[in-house]
Amino acid sequence: MFSLPVPIWIGLLGTPFLIAAGQVLFKLTSATTGGLNANGLAGLLLNPLFIAALALYAFGTIVWIFVLKQVPLTIAYSFMGLTFCFVPLLAQLFLGEALTLRYFLGVALIIGGMVAINS
Repeated sequence: MFSLPVPIWIGLLGTPFLIAAGQVLFKLTSATTGGLNANGLAGLLLNPLFIAALALYAFGTIVWIFVLKQVPLTIAYSFMGLTFCFVPLLAQLFLGEALTLRYFLGVALIIGGMVAINS
């Protein structure tokens, strides 16, 4: 597992980061979204933050497909748990949301689980 090429490692770590960044953009999009009607949906589809979030998800998906060519899904998918680490970090950075001791404990448990799964 640890002898993977650098681009695969970038994909294993980068895809969860891209998904997390997309989540922050979705949250920012929600602040400017109108109602659940034709005008609101049209505005959402034209919202640059929404489009950027979808682009990040699409790019992350493409990267992930190439990662899965090299790494078994049972091993690779554990790295998606990193989204639970990255989203709060990005939310703190861009949205000012608080990080608590429980967050850091959760990160330690997630990383411990990844080590257990992949060793």
